[in-house]
Amino acid sequence: MSWDFSTEPEFAAELAWIREYIDSRILALEIAGEGLNQRQLDALWQPFKDEVRARGLWAPHLPPEHGGSGMGQVRLALMPEVLGRSTLAPEIFGCQAPDSGNAELLAAGANEAQRKRWLEPLLAGRVRSSFALTEPHNSGSDPTGITTRCEREADEWVLNGHKWFASNASVSDFMIVMAVTDPAAPAHRRAAMLVVPCRHPGVRLLRDAGSMHHPTGGAPGELLERIGGHTEVVFENCRVPLDHMIGAPGDGFVLAQKRLGGGRIHHAMRCIGQAGRAFEMMCERAVSRSTRGKPLGKQQMIQDMIAESCAELEMNRLLVLHAAWTMDQAGDHSELARQQIAMVKFVVPRTLLGIIDRAIQVHGALGYTTDMPLEEMYRLARALRIADGADEVHKQTVARAVLTHVTAVSEPSEYLPTRRRRAAELYGERVAAIRATIA
Repeated sequence: MSWDFSTEPEFAAELAWIREYIDSRILALEIAGEGLNQRQLDALWQPFKDEVRARGLWAPHLPPEHGGSGMGQVRLALMPEVLGRSTLAPEIFGCQAPDSGNAELLAAGANEAQRKRWLEPLLAGRVRSSFALTEPHNSGSDPTGITTRCEREADEWVLNGHKWFASNASVSDFMIVMAVTDPAAPAHRRAAMLVVPCRHPGVRLLRDAGSMHHPTGGAPGELLERIGGHTEVVFENCRVPLDHMIGAPGDGFVLAQKRLGGGRIHHAMRCIGQAGRAFEMMCERAVSRSTRGKPLGKQQMIQDMIAESCAELEMNRLLVLHAAWTMDQAGDHSELARQQIAMVKFVVPRTLLGIIDRAIQVHGALGYTTDMPLEEMYRLARALRIADGADEVHKQTVARAVLTHVTAVSEPSEYLPTRRRRAAELYGERVAAIRATIA
């Protein structure tokens, strides 16, 4: 089986344009928007989104029939790697979570009327969305354990429950909510997905939780005025029409998996792009700063950091590209693809944190300050070991997949006494003959 991660010249040229565009314009745009609220930021960003759309690079994660660029997973891995250089770039290119995942869910599960109502304006950038799965007293990594209920009354669905970490809900127009429709059904058939307007009777946005990214938040009633917040939400007899359900009762778990699989690949490659930027800063510092009469880059311990980081970047990049290639070859939801996606999910964020940490160390006190972007990069990266399923869950997935294909034996396959007996059976006579004829 051959692996082909080659990039066509035309697409390579597009990647080069994206990188130059990010480095020359979007990184500066991040700074220009400091202190603005979300409405002001949207006005600042819109011309750049229009430019990306005109170039045909908007929403690359979706097929053309749904307004996307229609790339395969390998291409779709290469592009987020470049986008990962900037935390703002995914927003400018129409593939910012949770909007990107919600768009994939709507494309996969919504009917034509629902796609027209919610997917089209989402792709056009006219609305924002949130995704409400995790609950305060239940692991977000186990969607089979959610308790938020959805019950039918006449021509409406009635929601009651408590959600946590609904990203961007405080600045979104609607959220997609996972809720239990039949608690007696098998674990993976209990829930459904519903579209719920964020400002709707029965919806209470309690607060945006304080976090490593936004440590000043978290007070009751405190909501951020820009994307990046994680909202605590309560549903109290919240009523929505029947046509607000995506798919059918019981489809929630399947739709959640369709939403999360590809997104984990995109997150991983953005991590590699971010790690690459941290690595560049590390190397620049190593050749620019001296100690004890020679550049940092000539110090053996600094060279060790650079060599380890370089190797880890390449290993992780190949791991993600192979996972993307497997998705293209065997299908996004094949057993092998799921195993590789799980590996990517816990390996790459850990690598990103390690490289950023080394970059901070090489910069010394400067790296720890807000005069460099490294400390913010570290805070943001730490969330990725939890988001879209904690590391521990994905390690379990990998281990179970591996062990499924291993057969139990009465004694170890490599048990030397048994191997010696087998060798004697196969080659004993030949060995004896050689001993008798050759001194």
